Amino acid sequence: MSDIKYANADGKAEIAMELTKGKVLYEKNADYKLPMASTTKIMTALLICEDCDLDEVITVPDEAVGIEGSSIYLKYSEEISVRDLLYGLMLRSGNDAATALAIHHSGSVTKFVEDMNKKASEIGVKDTNFSNPSGLPDENHYTTARDLCLIARYAMNNEVFGEVVACKNYSGKFRSFTNKNKILFTLDGANGVKTGYTVKAGRCLVSSAKRDGMDVICVVLNCYDMYERSVEIIENCFSKYRLESISGDRIFYFKGKACRLINDYTVCIERDADLIYEVCDTDLSAKNGGAIAKLNIFYQKDLIFSEFLYSI
Repeated sequence: MSDIKYANADGKAEIAMELTKGKVLYEKNADYKLPMASTTKIMTALLICEDCDLDEVITVPDEAVGIEGSSIYLKYSEEISVRDLLYGLMLRSGNDAATALAIHHSGSVTKFVEDMNKKASEIGVKDTNFSNPSGLPDENHYTTARDLCLIARYAMNNEVFGEVVACKNYSGKFRSFTNKNKILFTLDGANGVKTGYTVKAGRCLVSSAKRDGMDVICVVLNCYDMYERSVEIIENCFSKYRLESISGDRIFYFKGKACRLINDYTVCIERDADLIYEVCDTDLSAKNGGAIAKLNIFYQKDLIFSEFLYSI
């Protein structure tokens, strides 16, 4: 792709999102197409978490031995669990683990790449293409900070994935690993997710932290001081934004009738935001399950929340 930027072309991108709703809290050059190095492995790990039995013991195929780049030093015909490979993938960034897992999942690396791109399409990203499961340089292997943040957001909602990337030290049946992601050891509330580096991609980091019920995901691509910059972005997001709870038990009135939401909700707003609540009429001909009104919430003049209200 001719519009891909590389580290030596000074391409740099950043974005931060709130996890639950995907609200963008900060962005800069978030739609630059860039190589993403080993942050690629977020997608690799997601497919394994969703589709594989982590306790299955497999035999390492020849194709996974001696892969260039970072490695957990797999040996041909070595027996190892899928779980240990997964932790080796995410904590030590093993390119050999990526290959072994890809072949286990799909039968071949080529087929696994197809599955990666299919999953990316299902998630809804539009400017990403995978050509391998590890992040090794390839002209057709790229993403954007926005797409990668959406992929990470999706993955962090997978409980197993979240446990893996938050783990600082892992002791498995066959292997043990210490996580090389320094963000877990330096940022309050940090809970993931993945580092990456190649000469063409520069230093890349997808990070996540949770405080007071709010989880912020940050992506920096081609960022020399990736840890320091990610901490700065995340700290700024926590200082500027908060989650506002909207309780399903709260009573509203419409034309003299008491009504309420049928679920609890949250919205991500600026800390000093004054919200305006508006109960209004709704289209009763719509298939809305018997709603009698609608609750709209505005910040300044922007509609930030809209849900049906039901009689009590």
